[in-house]
Amino acid sequence: MAQFTTLSTRLMPLAVNDIDTDQIIPARFLKATDKVGMGDNLFADWRYNTDGSPKAEFVLNNPVYQGAKILLAGDNFGCGSSREHAPWALTGFGFRAVISTSFADIFRNNALKNGLLPIIVDVQTLKTLFALAESNTFAQVDVDLATQTLQLPDGKKISFPIDGFSKACLLNGVDELGYILGFEEQIAAFESKKL
Repeated sequence: MAQFTTLSTRLMPLAVNDIDTDQIIPARFLKATDKVGMGDNLFADWRYNTDGSPKAEFVLNNPVYQGAKILLAGDNFGCGSSREHAPWALTGFGFRAVISTSFADIFRNNALKNGLLPIIVDVQTLKTLFALAESNTFAQVDVDLATQTLQLPDGKKISFPIDGFSKACLLNGVDELGYILGFEEQIAAFESKKL
């Protein structure tokens, strides 16, 4: 898993509430067991016409926002089924974080286990961020995971919640198994005492 410490990037605005995992990655792409290429299918039904050509009006196809590493979304992001492919598709496209006022629990947990940081902000902050992203596409925000802060271009810092275990895993770039393997010497010492 990719390490996450700090991030300075532009925002890609997708002002839609209740974006479910079937919109993030449609069910027909769930046959894949590999993360490679999953980003190509992110928001496929919203992003492409039936002939496979990109829809010019969809934000992921807008060259102005290319390279943004934070998706700014409406409330209740990631609701629906519990497909791990959803964070795979988001990270495969290049996103490192998603900002919303709330996330579905299963999506949030899957995101954290796959190196994608779900950042929860209040309604007013979300409105401010959407206004910023739409009025100044080059404006950057800074995320500092260690201090759990999101800094706006005007210097204002907003705190966001994250549990300690997920934070430690992201800061060290390890999943749950990698975290446990970090204690391999201590585990071996404990096991040797039991013999």
